[in-house]
This record gives sequence, structure tokens and C-alpha cells, in this order.
Amino acid sequence: MSLVWEQVSRVLVVKLGHLGDVLLSAPVVSVLKRRAPHAEIDALVYADTAPMLSGHPGLSRLFGIDGGELGLLLALRARRYGLLVALSDKPRIAWLARLTRARCAVSPWRADRPALWRRSFTHFYSIPPGNSRHTVDVHLDALRALGIEVAEGERRVLLVPGAPAERRIDALGLPARFIVVHPASRWLFKCWPAARVAELIDTLQARGERVVITGSASPDENALVEELVRGLRRPALNLAGQLDLKALAALIGRAALFIGVDSAPMHMASAMGTPAVALFGPSGEVEWGPWQVPHRIVVSAHSCRPCGYNGCGGGNSSECIETIPVARVLEAVDGLAHGR
Repeated sequence: MSLVWEQVSRVLVVKLGHLGDVLLSAPVVSVLKRRAPHAEIDALVYADTAPMLSGHPGLSRLFGIDGGELGLLLALRARRYGLLVALSDKPRIAWLARLTRARCAVSPWRADRPALWRRSFTHFYSIPPGNSRHTVDVHLDALRALGIEVAEGERRVLLVPGAPAERRIDALGLPARFIVVHPASRWLFKCWPAARVAELIDTLQARGERVVITGSASPDENALVEELVRGLRRPALNLAGQLDLKALAALIGRAALFIGVDSAPMHMASAMGTPAVALFGPSGEVEWGPWQVPHRIVVSAHSCRPCGYNGCGGGNSSECIETIPVARVLEAVDGLAHGR
């Protein structure tokens, strides 16, 4: 089925994933709005990930899944979508395509799905094997499958912190130059040891840098941050658990540099245009690395990475990232600062 864009008045973009996954779908909204400026572009995400897209200038409405799905389905159906763009391959999206009666629907191809699932969509795109392309480009393949050409300059990840978040950061009275260190991820197997993070922060501050530590309010992340703070020889401003997602984005947007692991805040740095040094272990830097900002990626020489496993042997601890020496990270910081 060919798509006549002039006849498409509303589009629903569906991305059911974690915070960083949802943020990396932002270019799809931007390109759709430029291709069909007359159309209203909506998005459907898990409610707790909505701050990653809220405020996007290309969005008309942002729907969140947080229970009460019957009412949500009725609201979506009332929008009468001409196109549904699935950026996740969850089976429930096929039912969503049917229940919303979208005239066209594009989805990642899954050969193992039954005929009923395949008949729920009119277009498909392939997910490349082996972490061979960045997630932003894979998302944009959904639009390429519809005949949309995506220019290099249209692939920017966009995040809008908003005025309240900016005022929250204004109130902190931070210096003009500071570095954000976000040591944790919701997945502990992606994390660098607290002792090494503390050594890195001490070294940076001994050089005269001001470091701001960030983290979520989750118990696991708090435990890691508390451990590294106890190991510091020089105190650093610790904002872990004190900022919501929008305020964290505003903070990162003002930083001279972001240092962290594969996590949603690392993707926020890309969206806010902040240079980044990113440490990667079992996850793939080609698929998930910083996007369209100056950056350096630090990885080990382990031949088994990226494996995608939750730690070596499934033990939630990854030798490939835990053994990265502090000196390697400092080299990346210096190389980024001096263009090496």
C-alpha cells in the first residue's frame, strides 16, 4: 500500500522502551513533521518515559501507558490515525494498529511472528544483526520504508528541558564551567567501580575542574554514588536523587563535559549538545554510543564484548568495564579537550 502524505492528517509514533530508547526516537518525530507539516504527530510511550519527548516542538499529543488502557485505546482510536509508526516490536502493537484502525502501519520485521501479526501492518523494516548501526538510524529506517529520505542534518536527537527545569538549575548557583559525572545505570552490569569513579573525580578536581555528581533516586544507584562519595579525597557537589529528568537534562546541557556509562543521561548529553566521554562494557557502542556530539568512547580489549549479557556468566558484574583503568578515561578526557 502506497502512502499519500497529503491524505495523512494524524500520525502515531509508538516507542515502548526505556528512557534512552524513547529519547532516541525523537528524530522520527522531527522528520515526520518536516515531511508532513500539515499533519498532527502524536506519540505513545510508557508514562514514566514521557519526559524524554514532552515539549518536542513536532508533537501534538503525547500519550502515556500507566494503566487504564481501555480509556487510552478509546482516546487513540478517536484520533483516526492515517499512519502508525512502530519503533518497538512488542506483540501488543499489532493489536494497537488494528484497534486504532490506522490505514497504514509500519513495524520492525519479525519472521517468527504469526500471519495475524504480519497482517496488522502494511510496511516493514529490518533490524540489522550484530549491533551494526546506531539506534537512531534504525528508528529512521521506519520512515525510509515509507519512502522518506532522511538527510544527515535531520537526525538530531532533541530534548526540551523546559523553563521550570532551567530555573531549578539556575537556583543551584553553579560555576560557569563544570563537569557532570553520572556513574550509574539502571543496569549495574554496565557500571564502572565506585573506587575508580572516585579516583577519576579526585584527579579532575586536583586539576582545577569542578565536578557535579548525578544519579537517579533508585536504591542501587544511590548505593554506588554513596560508596564513591565516601571514597573522595576532595568533596564534590552530589545531586544524585535530587533532580527530575527535565532538570537533569538542563544541568547536562550547561556542562562543559559529561562523563558516564551507557545510560539515559549519556543520551541526554547528545540531545543537549554536550561533549561526552562514555565507558562501554557489555553493551554496544555502535548501537548506543553518543550521537552527533564530540565524544570519546572508552572500552576494554576483551574479545567477548559487546556480548549484551547481564554481566559475565549472568552474574551482574562485567569484567570488560570494571577493568578499564582510570588513566584510559583521563586520556579520553584530554583527547576530547585537545582534539586528539
